[in-house]
Amino acid sequence: MSGQRRVPGWLRKDSDRLPVEGELPSFEGATGWLNSPALNAAGLRGKVVVVDFWTYTCINWLRQLPYVRAWAEKYSDQGLVVIGVHTPEFPFEQDAGNVSRAVRDLRVDYPVAIDSDYAVWQAFDNHYWPALYFADAEGRIRHHHFGEGEYERSEMVIQQLLAEAGSPMSDSLVSVEGRGLEAPADWATLRTPETYAGYYRTESFASPGGVVQDKPHSYAVPPELRLNRWALSGDWTMRPHAPRLNTADGQVVYRFHARDLHVVMGPAAGAAVRFRVLLDGQPPGDAHGGDVDADGRGTVAEQRLYQLIRQPEAVADRTFEITFLDPGVEIFAFTFG
Repeated sequence: MSGQRRVPGWLRKDSDRLPVEGELPSFEGATGWLNSPALNAAGLRGKVVVVDFWTYTCINWLRQLPYVRAWAEKYSDQGLVVIGVHTPEFPFEQDAGNVSRAVRDLRVDYPVAIDSDYAVWQAFDNHYWPALYFADAEGRIRHHHFGEGEYERSEMVIQQLLAEAGSPMSDSLVSVEGRGLEAPADWATLRTPETYAGYYRTESFASPGGVVQDKPHSYAVPPELRLNRWALSGDWTMRPHAPRLNTADGQVVYRFHARDLHVVMGPAAGAAVRFRVLLDGQPPGDAHGGDVDADGRGTVAEQRLYQLIRQPEAVADRTFEITFLDPGVEIFAFTFG
């Protein structure tokens, strides 16, 4: 949901000075394109270009998306081209079908370069999701921003570059209200960091005996779980990117402090996996996320980010528990907001 509001005067002063950071790199390494034929730097001359590096399970990018979507809608008639470069973080994000479904479901209508081989990522020497690069009509990078935030500053850069190219200088900024997964994090109460579940990068794993790599193992939850620690229960195989559940009724338990809890997960073999979520041992009720009902029930049917908890009340240390009623689920990461 977006509207218009006035540009603050203090932003106009900063926007007058935009250094040249380099030339707009090539997109030739993209393995495919969505919403557009293949684009290249030479063909984009005369246009102001915003390049947005993303991957569809990244909660930080999902919270940025409403702004990028609104900029593309507002300024396309004035000479702006927004290009989303989808560079995968997890192996399943290399699947072009998964990316195409995400583009449709998330209402990404601007051109998307599929960068499954990291060629465009490397051409930009990029290291972050999300990352924004702003190029002027002469094909020069003039500004960049990594991560969430600074949306007013970013839009002022777009306006400045469009004005340099001959478009009238706008005196308003988009007003965006992110909803669902796109809602801003509650930074004031967020005390739990993103956690990867696979053994390549996992931290804070609390099941007794620790991780057993690449073979089935029976895990248990310790009698007491400290804040920001997590554990498995049941028969799982811990793999580099994700533990996989081998038998029904496996559990994940996480002691966290945040308004929102999300899990990046999916069915390993394509068959849907039913689950039930509890919060401090009870159904979540009004604290349920968008992918579960008030009783905590839901289904993992595809590989993506699932919102399981969104608390409407005061945030405190809570214990999250998810039980999978079917085998075959893979857990990639926990993110919070």
